[in-house]
Amino acid sequence: MPDLSSRLSLSTCWSSHRHTDGYAMLLEARELGFQQAELSHGTRVDLVPGIIQAVDEGVIAISSVHNFCPLPGSVKHASPNLFQPSSRDKSERSQWLLHSERTLEFAVRVGARHVVMHSGSMTFRFRSPLPVFAASMESGLAKLTKDRSVYGPDEREFAKARDRLRREAATSIRQVIAAYTDLVPAAERHGVWLGAENREGYPELPLDDGFEDFFKALPPDSPVGYWHDTGHAQIKHLTGLLDHEQHLTRLADRIIGFHLHDVSMAGKDHQVPGSGSVDFAMISRFVRPEHTLVLEPSPKLTTEEIITSRDFLLEALS
Repeated sequence: MPDLSSRLSLSTCWSSHRHTDGYAMLLEARELGFQQAELSHGTRVDLVPGIIQAVDEGVIAISSVHNFCPLPGSVKHASPNLFQPSSRDKSERSQWLLHSERTLEFAVRVGARHVVMHSGSMTFRFRSPLPVFAASMESGLAKLTKDRSVYGPDEREFAKARDRLRREAATSIRQVIAAYTDLVPAAERHGVWLGAENREGYPELPLDDGFEDFFKALPPDSPVGYWHDTGHAQIKHLTGLLDHEQHLTRLADRIIGFHLHDVSMAGKDHQVPGSGSVDFAMISRFVRPEHTLVLEPSPKLTTEEIITSRDFLLEALS
């Protein structure tokens, strides 16, 4: 794959909390060998002047931004679900649209092609299926470590929980589709693509097996693609909610970008790629030259671990 080192971005989710100057934040990424960066959903307003200076001086390119970016002025910590398009509250949906449009404008200012989007979630007041999935996750992790003392839910119980999730999603996704439909004209106007990200939370939308229907429900030729998060998908894989490779196969033609990180044997994501359970050899078969590739590490990782992650991905995805 040509010039992979120039394409790989570092997400500022790793560093934004440590910096008060956006210029220094992006310079740090550049000095670690990254020619591009993704501005995360933890980008505070006070970081913006330095970010713009670094971009204008050519210190680094911005591959993508993560909604909401920058954060609303009063918000000081990462809040990608601050406003949800799935909300039953009309005022919250209006705020989601407003701040999403502001993110699109900022993306254009910093030269980003893609905006990564969270798409809301479901709530369960009664008979929540989530404990079943949590138990299944524990069982999946136990299998990795060959611990035979942990048992997951039986097939019937798991199927009932999955059906409950799908029934609720069928109702909740309508609001999400309407919200994206309202946002699409702004994305078209700005020439920016929206990347609907797969999520690790079981009640988050779209469900993994609902992405295809979600895309079909949007206006024709909408600039909305699929953003694949390797760690989130692996968590669902371990739970039994999806087969990671089959999921990518179904959505291969819709992929516009990747968040790249690993899942440890303890079920923690955003870990050093190559250190956990994600099959990056399999992932590499789906990567195309036009895709945006972003290392999205935990803020707890050291500088040395970031370099190790970068080097591993350059080898694994080449």
